[in-house]
Amino acid sequence: MKIVILAGGGGTRLFPLSRECYPKQFLHVIGDKSLLAQTVERFLGLVKAEDIIVVTNEKYIFHVKAELKSINAENAHIIVEPTGRNTAPAIALAQVYCKDRLKCTEEEVLFISPSDHLIKPINAFQKLINQAEVIAKKGNIVTLGIKPIKPETGYGYIEAVKDKENKAVKVISFKEKPDLKTAKEYLKAGNYFWNSGMFMFSIKTMQNEFKTFTPEITEIAAKGYEYTVENFSQMPNISIDYAVAEKSQKMMMMPMQDIYWNDIGSFDAIAEVLSDENNNAFIGDTLTENCKDTMIIGEDRLIAGIDLENLVIVDTPDALLVTKKGQSQKVKDVVSKLKKADRKEAKENVTMYRSWGKYTLLTEGKDYRVRKVEMNPGESLTMQMHYHRSEHWTVISGTGKITVDDKESIFTENQSTYIPMGVKHKLENPGRIPLVIIEVQTGRYFKEDDIIVYDDNGNIISYGGRF
Repeated sequence: MKIVILAGGGGTRLFPLSRECYPKQFLHVIGDKSLLAQTVERFLGLVKAEDIIVVTNEKYIFHVKAELKSINAENAHIIVEPTGRNTAPAIALAQVYCKDRLKCTEEEVLFISPSDHLIKPINAFQKLINQAEVIAKKGNIVTLGIKPIKPETGYGYIEAVKDKENKAVKVISFKEKPDLKTAKEYLKAGNYFWNSGMFMFSIKTMQNEFKTFTPEITEIAAKGYEYTVENFSQMPNISIDYAVAEKSQKMMMMPMQDIYWNDIGSFDAIAEVLSDENNNAFIGDTLTENCKDTMIIGEDRLIAGIDLENLVIVDTPDALLVTKKGQSQKVKDVVSKLKKADRKEAKENVTMYRSWGKYTLLTEGKDYRVRKVEMNPGESLTMQMHYHRSEHWTVISGTGKITVDDKESIFTENQSTYIPMGVKHKLENPGRIPLVIIEVQTGRYFKEDDIIVYDDNGNIISYGGRF
């Protein structure tokens, strides 16, 4: 059995914590590990790390590597989608990878899991997967359903054959997210389940279903992994639900009996996990008085709340969200407006992560920008140059190696260096601890296309660098 974890999506319902550059699977809001790390750990013990495949995209690959390293799962495989094409093409790409690179047979069973859900206890979940594997080996596609405990309008539903023994049953249909009236009817009927987005099947079974219902996927995937990667953008942008699950006659559902599931799809979902006996959840430096049914999430600064009720407050350095509980599904509408207005808050955090480390914007104005740059040991930037900005770097901790034109020098704590406009330069961390510098940029243009990148021979290789 191989586990395929889909980690390429960028959630919009947890703004401002989650942004396009840092989606919710990398958040540490539930516990001290990211949702992705918790997902991977959920399968360790059931399979080895080398039997886990994480599907993501290019801009998240260093996040994925860091999370795998944090839980000693570096042997897991990482597949990079050339472009986002939804879950059906992602699953097809994973299947081809398993066949071509891992030499799996068509009888190999794959379990597809989102990367950002909370599930416990792990032992019961793993036992359920083992049971589902038996059913999948018989040529079925097994999905896991969650017995609804309330009329939820934020989830899709699975209509299944009625059964009182909590065994695998035939799927009748998949339902879109309902309105409240319909959700109440589903709850009363007793044979509707929340759609978890988890599926299990053999490679052979899914290949046949793709061939029947989405032959355009099969035409590309049948030509091997390299060809599929090169032509991935030609795949239809379609979910596995629309592509196969809603049409297939091989769909079976197993209820997640006595297993807690939460898709962490909204701040209301987070509050459900973290709330105390007063239905309050406070994260960060908070001081509250007479608050109930309220969640406050902060970072660095103090947040004081008095006589608050039925609120969600999320504070980050560059954005503050205030909404009523029960309305946090509407956060995605705010993000849509930000994107239409081309606001950077929709895409970027104040802290931006890179393969070499991270940087945090401290302050900026019309002709200046100040950032805290943290570079990991052994990492470096490419040789680069700017036409429209100069830079002044001061080392806070660690040791930096700076190359300006052809001259190399070492600068350490409390030392600084100046790079004028139009001068090639390169920063490295030759030490064994992180290099932390304060960078002051002055000029009139700070966009990425003013970063001219050079190769080792001094040739320009790109506009828009690693900073």
